[in-house]
Amino acid sequence: MAALSAGLAGCNSMGVGIGIPVGPLSVGVGMGSGGPSLGVGTGWGPLGVGVGVQPGGQVTGHAGVGVSAPVGPASVGVGVGRSTVLHDPNAVAPAQVQPEAAPAPGPVRQWQDAQGRVVPECQTRGGCAPR
Repeated sequence: MAALSAGLAGCNSMGVGIGIPVGPLSVGVGMGSGGPSLGVGTGWGPLGVGVGVQPGGQVTGHAGVGVSAPVGPASVGVGVGRSTVLHDPNAVAPAQVQPEAAPAPGPVRQWQDAQGRVVPECQTRGGCAPR
């Protein structure tokens, strides 16, 4: 138990919660470094995964490993794990890159000579008929 406590001392967040088994899932409420949360989780052996929702609407995903022991009608456990934010409604959306727009259709391009005079298109192709 002392080794497990020493391992927990290196974690940057800790919390406490209570879960009520509902079939293969556990529905619970907890308090951690991010504040209170409601969640649902499941586990197999010492492994567990879960999803929690905090009061501001932030949704987090969790995975961990732990041990528990029966204490009367309840179980008391300790574990270590990792979590990540899956959705944060208050997060600033990253700027979206807009594709470069195609030039708008407009007047036909006209060629100009060195003095800025418009050159008829037939001259650019070398085929103007004499006037």
